[in-house]
Amino acid sequence: MEIKTKQLSIQIQQAKKGQQSAFNFLLDTFWNDVYGFLLKRTQNETDAEDYTIQAFSKAFSKIETYQETYTFKTWLITIAKNIHFDELRKQKSSIRSKISKHTNNLAHTIADETPTAEDKLITEQNLAKLLGYIKKLKPHYQKVIMLRYFQEMPIKLIASEINEPVTNVKVKLLRARKLLAEIIKSK
Repeated sequence: MEIKTKQLSIQIQQAKKGQQSAFNFLLDTFWNDVYGFLLKRTQNETDAEDYTIQAFSKAFSKIETYQETYTFKTWLITIAKNIHFDELRKQKSSIRSKISKHTNNLAHTIADETPTAEDKLITEQNLAKLLGYIKKLKPHYQKVIMLRYFQEMPIKLIASEINEPVTNVKVKLLRARKLLAEIIKSK
């Protein structure tokens, strides 16, 4: 979709003022570009969707820092690239940690990585706490969070499930994640 520079500039200025319709316009206009970029990098649709949501969430929360000396699409792609890079760095660090622990322990014993009863209890308590936080959200936000992250449904399927356009589902996920993060931080 080709859009005029002047129209884009107006929408960006409106988004900087907090107008929701401008955010929706930017999301609709650039979703496929950011998603396509991340899909090529991740080779995984679910990861690409998650990173795309994170990229738009971060971009929208920092929209006032956007400078029009850069193209908006390039700015978004850079944010997406950095999110993906950070995730890869975390995974690489985690893998190295596991490998070094494994080689150190290999000479002594073979590690049993099955969760202990205490690990299972902690996981259940954390999950219960998270579900409690989710219950504090409005029902329509609860539903999209549950469908996306607990039932691992793709965004298009969620849209058909709740009978709403894909754009609305994307926006609801962005808002729900942001509200959930605020709830968790306040506790």
